Amino acid sequence: MVRPTHAVVDLARLVANYRAIREYLAAASAAPPRIIAVIKANAYGHGAVAVARALEAAEAEGGAPTLACADIEEGIELREAGIRAPVLVFGALSVSDLDGVFRHRLTPTVSSPSAARRLRAAAAARGCRLGVHVKVDTGMNRFGFRHDNLRRTMPALGAGDAGPLRVEAVYTHFATAESADHPLFERQRGCFESVRAAMRELGLRGAWCHAANSAALLRDRRTWYDAVRPGLLLYGVVPPPMEEHVPVRPVLSLHSRVVAVKGMRRGETAGYGARFAAPRAMRAAVVPAGYADGLDLRLAGAASVLVRGRRAPVIAVSMDSTTIDVTDSDVSPGDPVVIVGEQDGDSIDARELARAIGTVPHEILCRMGARIARVHQGL
Repeated sequence: MVRPTHAVVDLARLVANYRAIREYLAAASAAPPRIIAVIKANAYGHGAVAVARALEAAEAEGGAPTLACADIEEGIELREAGIRAPVLVFGALSVSDLDGVFRHRLTPTVSSPSAARRLRAAAAARGCRLGVHVKVDTGMNRFGFRHDNLRRTMPALGAGDAGPLRVEAVYTHFATAESADHPLFERQRGCFESVRAAMRELGLRGAWCHAANSAALLRDRRTWYDAVRPGLLLYGVVPPPMEEHVPVRPVLSLHSRVVAVKGMRRGETAGYGARFAAPRAMRAAVVPAGYADGLDLRLAGAASVLVRGRRAPVIAVSMDSTTIDVTDSDVSPGDPVVIVGEQDGDSIDARELARAIGTVPHEILCRMGARIARVHQGL
């Protein structure tokens, strides 16, 4: 049984977006970069296993991408679901059980000397060579070997021709790719270029490079290198404030139904804290989705939903429900509500909701609660 509030994930659109990205890269480069499809955080709320299966099935039509997840546990979930594509693990390994890397054939990221030593010892104990990606910190100051200290820290990898670790790739992550005027983007790119120039000296011969997330992919072809890492773009959302260069469409829509309609007199209040007061006699409707489902409290007074083909302003968000203003619509219990998606020629997307509350569309998608069923269709 599916709750009234549920998400529809259009896997055909997902595959179409993947193809569109691939074609965009191929049209602009004689040697287009490979694609690392980012499916961390439950594929940005879309359902990691279903998304991985759909992308893996694209293999017959041009090659399945490498998949990327946040931690070993996410990678194990994919393997246990039967996913065979290469899986890159982005996250730090300091508190993880490394056995999962070997047992489930995952490709870990090495981002510190201590992680390198742990992985090297684990691989040596198993008598195997382990392929890894090395992350270099060029200014994000989160994970990665400092770009200006690699000559001292790289020896911890022990990644020579006969060592237990084989460096397959070196990568970095941009902090401000969405911000055209921020100088950090160009500084990070310059730092990574310096790293690339010194790779042979650092013992990283033969490794390929990647740096571009969705925003960098759209912003600067110089960052494409040997692979790109689309995340948000893969799910059909162009990183704001950028404009569309690739013909992608949103993959996820969020639906519900009206469960109650009631009248309010002028001056009466709605919701916790009585933050909304009716400016006139009005009609309010209740939708069974609230902040426990990932709807932000700040949507009240800032965003709308679609019902009967019209926009209904959000006036209150509670844990399990949202109250909307339907004064100007003939709304009844049972009427379909679109929170994210299209209805009767209008649409509300993750970018619009993010803009309304001052956040990023990634958060709108990733915060969608576990009790919202994902209905996968289209393939």
